Amino acid sequence: MADELHRRLAEIVGPKGLVVDGDTSRYLIDWRDRIHGDARAIVLPRSTEQVAAIVSLAASENVPIVPQGGNTSMSYGSVPHSGDSGIVVNLSRMNAIRELDREGSVVVAEAGTVLTSLHDAAEGIGRQFPLHLGAEGTAQIGGLISSNAGGTGALRYGPMRDLVFGLEVVMPDGKVLSDLSALRKDNRGYNLNHFFIGAEGTLGIVTAAALKLHPALHADADAFVSVERPEMALELLARLQDRFDTAVQAFELLSGSQIEIVGNMLPDIRCPLETVPDWAVVIHLGDPDPEARLRDRLESLLEEELTAGRVLDGVVARSSTQAGEFWKLRHSVTEANLKAGMGVTLDISVRVSAVPAFLATASEALRREFPDALPVVVSHLGDGNVHFIAMFLFDRDGPERHPMETADAVQVLINDVAIEHGGSFSAEHGIGRKLVGELKRLSPPERYDMMLRIKSLFDPKGIMNPEVLFPVDRR
Repeated sequence: MADELHRRLAEIVGPKGLVVDGDTSRYLIDWRDRIHGDARAIVLPRSTEQVAAIVSLAASENVPIVPQGGNTSMSYGSVPHSGDSGIVVNLSRMNAIRELDREGSVVVAEAGTVLTSLHDAAEGIGRQFPLHLGAEGTAQIGGLISSNAGGTGALRYGPMRDLVFGLEVVMPDGKVLSDLSALRKDNRGYNLNHFFIGAEGTLGIVTAAALKLHPALHADADAFVSVERPEMALELLARLQDRFDTAVQAFELLSGSQIEIVGNMLPDIRCPLETVPDWAVVIHLGDPDPEARLRDRLESLLEEELTAGRVLDGVVARSSTQAGEFWKLRHSVTEANLKAGMGVTLDISVRVSAVPAFLATASEALRREFPDALPVVVSHLGDGNVHFIAMFLFDRDGPERHPMETADAVQVLINDVAIEHGGSFSAEHGIGRKLVGELKRLSPPERYDMMLRIKSLFDPKGIMNPEVLFPVDRR
């Protein structure tokens, strides 16, 4: 039976598009090496027509499908279950930029396009695609859409959902739903694109997208600033927005514990300030107007803040190299944390004004229940997204319980705090396989039931990314 399936898949994609033997670890293990899965085959299509043929075959044989992009998921949504009898459909060979429209500020890109390639293509026509995150050298467009990725630019431009004009999607029966016209106004009933953004491959496979571009930035300014408390960072954000409005591109809050871990694990990266502060923010301003004088204006504002005692210290970058060092520290946190210990990363979202209260409650709860854990914070403060991390450092006594059991317990503890503060337990990483139980536990029953009904409507056979979002009875 397996040989027959392999034969028919090879007929669709050719021998180079089918991986059955050899090293398949890059497709079956998540990038942090925490989840290992199995599959009957890895299929690498080169076109939407091939994806449609693969899905039609899988539907006729009731073969589960795991759509996969760069496999950079934080929630294990792109790795099959251990013992799975399904196939992985990896979109990495579908990486063409189909269209670049400067006047319309539109790019049409295939799902396997790596984010940095999209950045380069937009820059080539004097535009920018404003989604930025640590994994942009490997993350692919299809996965970013399927997880509704956020990143550091969400403060100014919103998450991926706000950057999508339209999608091309292969449905669970193999039919193709295409909407790449990139109309800015279109009220022909339901906007079907939004069903697939953030659906994590459970309703269909995104094969291409029409995406919004924005004017390139010709003036910028970056700063690394220390504050006494998160409340002071929030007040600084408000004053920056009062002064600079949409020129505030990113505003990231880091705990001193996180900065110390980066410095200890990655000695070539140093804190820009003389001493590691308790709290710091990394600021990026940008404007299309080359005469915007952002650096001078930012320096002036920070001098006012220092004089008033509202910030403790700060450095404004004097060059793009120095600015790059600020952001290298920010984007190296995941690498450093992997070297430092077992980190349980929570992906919390609360109202921006509620971030300080959430941090205080969550830190207190973690110290009370897990005194051997170090609270670590990386927050997209400008959009209310908090990556609250319980770090069990290797140089300390580890958790007494099994690591996965400990992670589950920390997850429940901090997610409950998020709900108490009117927030969400999944801001930008998605549900994947990691948070299936939490989605059911913490969702209002009416909402959860509606999602189940949508899943059944689109995918009645349940073959699309099983065990993502919803549990599967394997008895």
